[in-house]
Order: sequence, then structure tokens, then C-alpha cells
Amino acid sequence: MNESMASSCHYQPTISAEQFIPEHIFIYIVAGSISFYDGNKEYHLKNGDYCFAKRNSLARYFKKGPEGGEFKTVSTFLNQDFLKAFQKEYGYHEEVSSINSAIIPLEPNLLFANYVQSVSPYIQSTDTESIELMFLKKKELVLLLLKTNPELRNVIFDFSEPGKIDLESFMNRNFKFNVSIERFAYLTGRSISGFKRDFEKTFKEAPRRWLIQKRLQEAHFLIQKKKQKPTEVYLQVGFEDLSHFSFAFKKAFGMAPSVLLHSQ
Repeated sequence: MNESMASSCHYQPTISAEQFIPEHIFIYIVAGSISFYDGNKEYHLKNGDYCFAKRNSLARYFKKGPEGGEFKTVSTFLNQDFLKAFQKEYGYHEEVSSINSAIIPLEPNLLFANYVQSVSPYIQSTDTESIELMFLKKKELVLLLLKTNPELRNVIFDFSEPGKIDLESFMNRNFKFNVSIERFAYLTGRSISGFKRDFEKTFKEAPRRWLIQKRLQEAHFLIQKKKQKPTEVYLQVGFEDLSHFSFAFKKAFGMAPSVLLHSQ
């Protein structure tokens, strides 16, 4: 999710493949369905559903288009600069959120439906007037969220960054998420150099090597003990590509994952 995406609204066929949410996102499912997993809970959304994706969260998703069609959403990104300006303009106080969920389902209502319909003419436009109107529509969206879901105030106006946390516990809980070392460092409240230093002190191994081994061990367990197919497993444990996963698995265990599946 790049900076231009984080400051705009999109009628789009997909959501970023990165399993990290850097900015808050209001999402309406236009067509198809999507399932999110944030390490603790699964969320299943279908066409007509709304949700709020919380920034600085890890979340894996699986999307599915309707029969013969394409998965589509209307997604509005609410970045920190915009929200800080909104907070000052409307006199809200900075908050501290206690909500840990990556995905917050929102009950459908007429206000959200009217918002989605009203932004549709401007989403694909790049002229100055449309951009200015979209900026006003984003303000409208925040006001609607605060009106319909007042508990989101603590989330929307929490501008704090992740603090330094227990590295061993965090990594053992989140190693299956496919994000960069830089993201892991940020989420544990460390610089890259500090993260690598603390990681090697804790795990006695470099982060990338540890992540690959940990993911392969988890994949081995899921295939051998749970009888899951390699095509189901590789995404679950943090690999992007099936062929890369198969190559790494064979190198680590001396057999292809498909061979292990049928070995017993």
C-alpha cells in the first residue's frame, strides 16, 4: 500500500497482498467475499458487508470473486496526516486504543450506503475538483464512523507508534505473517539494527534464516500431522510462491511436500 493509495479512495479488484495494514481503511465489499485472519480470529465478509481495518495490524486475507466475476471493493484509506488535521479541525482529543483486532466489522446502514454511492463518481477521476471533493467526502466518512460507531474514536485518534515489546513472544506468535524484516522491526518498537541485534541475541540466528526454518517446520507439521495439501499450506505459513516453498521444503527435509503428504 503506497502513500498515494493511503490518501485516497479506490474502487479496486483487490487489496494489497502485503499482510500488514499501515493505515486505517474503510472497506465495502462490492462483489465476492473475503476472509481475514489476524492471528487470533477469522473474519468472513461478503458482498454488501462493511468493515474497518485497523492500522499497524498484521492480517492475512483470502479473497474470492463471484461466479464468473471479479472481487471488488470500495476502499477509503485514512492516513495519519489527514486524521491529525481532522482531529485539530473538529476539536477531538488524541486517544489510546485498547482494541487489538485488525478487522472491525461494521453494521450496514443507510449512511454508509449513501457514502459509497456518493463517492463512486469521483473515484476514477484525477481532476482537481474531484480530488477536492474526495477530500471532503473523507471528512464526511470519519464523521459517519464516529456517529455510527463511537467506540472507533479511540482507534481513529490513536496516533501512537508501536513501543518496544517482548521480541520472542511476538515473533513466535506472528512468524507466519508474510511481511518484511523492516515491518517486524517497526511492530516490535525497534530500529532495523536494533531488531537484528536483539533477534540474534534471543534466537541465536539471523531473522531471515529463522523465519524460513520456522515456517518450514510449521508446514511440515500441517502436511504430516494435519494432512493438509501443500497448496493450502504455503500461504498459511508465510510463503508467497508455491514453487519457492516446494524448493525450500525439499532442501530442508529431503523430499517434496507432496511426497510427505502421501508417505503415510
